[in-house]
Amino acid sequence: MITTRPYTNSIYQTSITDYYNGVLKLGDGESYGTGNLLYDGRSLLTAAHVFDGRNYDRLKIYLYDGVNNFTAYASIKHHIYYDEYDLNNDIAIVTFEQTFDSMYQRYQLYRDNSEINKKYTAVGYGDVGTGYTGETFADEIYKLKTTNTFDADLKTLIDYANETLPWKPIKDAILISDFDNGYSNTDIIGSLSNKPHYGTGSMEGSLGGGDSGGAAFINGLIAAIASYTATIGPTATAGDIDDEINSSYGEIAAYQRVSYNQEFIDKTVRQNYPDAPKTKEQVKKIVDEDDIYAYFMLEYLPLRNSVDDVISVNYKTIDGTAIAGVDYIATSGQLNLYKDESYAIIAIELLDDNIKESNEYFSLQVSDPNYGSFGDGVVTLTAIRTIVDDDFF
Repeated sequence: MITTRPYTNSIYQTSITDYYNGVLKLGDGESYGTGNLLYDGRSLLTAAHVFDGRNYDRLKIYLYDGVNNFTAYASIKHHIYYDEYDLNNDIAIVTFEQTFDSMYQRYQLYRDNSEINKKYTAVGYGDVGTGYTGETFADEIYKLKTTNTFDADLKTLIDYANETLPWKPIKDAILISDFDNGYSNTDIIGSLSNKPHYGTGSMEGSLGGGDSGGAAFINGLIAAIASYTATIGPTATAGDIDDEINSSYGEIAAYQRVSYNQEFIDKTVRQNYPDAPKTKEQVKKIVDEDDIYAYFMLEYLPLRNSVDDVISVNYKTIDGTAIAGVDYIATSGQLNLYKDESYAIIAIELLDDNIKESNEYFSLQVSDPNYGSFGDGVVTLTAIRTIVDDDFF
């Protein structure tokens, strides 16, 4: 991360026990980037260019959590329309053969396209430096966090600049932040729009090499994925302080918008669920403690008002005799049924132990249907799963 103050300042530090411990360094042993553990507990969301945009059925991945180094095997799927030249659709899913330890935070997606002018926290393992020096190279890998705001999307930037950019981005798919320190001479977006865009001012940061794939979090949800930096301008009043692409003051950072890419993310995660049911008859209401997941299925059978409607519900787990953090991993989020889907799966991770105990149960509650209905007068639906103990001695 490139910061306004020295990277050793406490405001940029992370901990293995904090909310961002699910942000991991990942690579193939030669190059690396940053990845973020998704809601399924076994997939990391990252940038496609971290793995050169290549798909793999099975690859040894080198991981680091800020304290521990470890390896695991995974498949890699990048967005089908990934463009390595203009870095459009620079998104990939790395799916591991096993779920991660329950100590690591799982993250849901920020699904609304309301990111502009919102503050975010970015986390990554990239090179360090300040806005004055630009990117420098450290002898060690540091996991840092910093803040900024999304100043615009690229469509708005092009409108501001009234010019064609030297690359060809998908305008609605890229969010941008300029890197200023609260001063007008580096506030490139403010200069172009004739409105000050100081963001988080002296607390701002930007991206260094190795931060690619790291998440920008809004309210704890993954809103965007770090992709690249660029320089534009200068204008009459602001610009890049050194006219080099090195993440110095006056440059912009570009992030892949998660709300734009959520269908690819959701469908890729669902396709990788092991032994997931495909019909309601295949859904197991009684599961074994050593199963990876307990599955729930949401079906929508009527015709949609519009073929493009995305039906959504909110969901959350509720303890019964099974306790979150002991018997399963609690979760809550939004499930989308996309236009070509009549059903979708919600997977809840189970936690195995070596304690002999009685069978236990928990439930999943769904509510707030959008573009759909549970039926007249029905506000919520609840389903129960029973966990059968597998410890006999």
